[in-house]
Amino acid sequence: MEPIVRADIAAFGAGRAEMANAMIEQSGMRIRPDRNRGRSAGINPSGRFEPVSRHVFDDGWSSLEELPPFKTEVQVEKPRTIITRNESPDISFDRSINPYRGCEHGCVYCFARPTHAFMGLSPGLDFESKLFAKPDAARLLDKELSKEGYQPRTIAIGTNTDPYQPIEKQYRIMREILEVLEARGHPVGIVTKSALVTRDIDILSRMAERGLAKVALSVTTLDRMLARTMEPRASTPTKRLEAIRQLSDAGIPTSVMVAPIIPGLTDQEMERILDSAYAAGAREAGYVVLRLPLEVSPIFKDWLLRHYPDRYRHVMSLIRSMRDGKDYDSEWGKRMKGAGPYAWQIGRRFEITAKRLGLNIERRTLRTDQFVAAGKDQEQLMLL
Repeated sequence: MEPIVRADIAAFGAGRAEMANAMIEQSGMRIRPDRNRGRSAGINPSGRFEPVSRHVFDDGWSSLEELPPFKTEVQVEKPRTIITRNESPDISFDRSINPYRGCEHGCVYCFARPTHAFMGLSPGLDFESKLFAKPDAARLLDKELSKEGYQPRTIAIGTNTDPYQPIEKQYRIMREILEVLEARGHPVGIVTKSALVTRDIDILSRMAERGLAKVALSVTTLDRMLARTMEPRASTPTKRLEAIRQLSDAGIPTSVMVAPIIPGLTDQEMERILDSAYAAGAREAGYVVLRLPLEVSPIFKDWLLRHYPDRYRHVMSLIRSMRDGKDYDSEWGKRMKGAGPYAWQIGRRFEITAKRLGLNIERRTLRTDQFVAAGKDQEQLMLL
């Protein structure tokens, strides 16, 4: 990522954004616009575990014109287990499910991008276009819930990659997972940027009646043009607000996540987003400040230089002011909200607006007392 590092230095120097953009172009890292149309990442660097790095250059054979656009490819992944555990003290859940690896929504700021390096792929365009589906997820879930001694607690889905990304229309893995959770009486909390979640209102409303389900829609901006460049294949902000309305009208506890807040780019919209979500029916809200771990930082910087070069210095300066002078600080207690005067200001603005609207007056706690440890088939086998 050395070219991005040099470009970042140039962007803060005399050459500023123009020189920074030129340096990245000359490095061969940047993908041509006709190849990554409809994607947010403009680079596709090798994963951090790979021994080589890739650069595009003209070798004189005039073969660059033959390179095809990046198309979405899906491989089947067969994991041994489906429930992921975590012990992070600043996350409210201790278990989660990821039906997919990689995400076609292509949010340029996605903190899950670095996980693609574990597959030998790039956190850049590969993360948006080379996906992995887990069609055995529902079966594995049912098996894990049947284990002796399993103690139910809310399973979070959508905390890494979006369970309702476009390929869910074909694979329907998320719906199968919900069917298992409903049958077992197991609580679930969902976070998504997709209006496709409304497809499953029938299941979610039944679960909500039993105190087993709640849904959060993540809204980063209300500016449709900004959303289209920053999160190109996610539902538009208008459709997300409409999804909040439909879910709320169906009796499903619905909240809004203003996430991530990008200082100097989207932070001025926080109050409008909360107002709009409350009007649509959301009664809980939260926020997360932009995180730039590992490869996310150069990918975001390249995007910012391409689309908002005039704001580059301001945005990155504010980010670093909340991260102790760095692009990212992974310290627990700081990584979600940041630290310093600007982070404090964002927090107070959120609290004041939430109080004014009546958000978070009552936080819905999901029930665990309806959990069925084993289905009928398992019960019959246990008698033999």
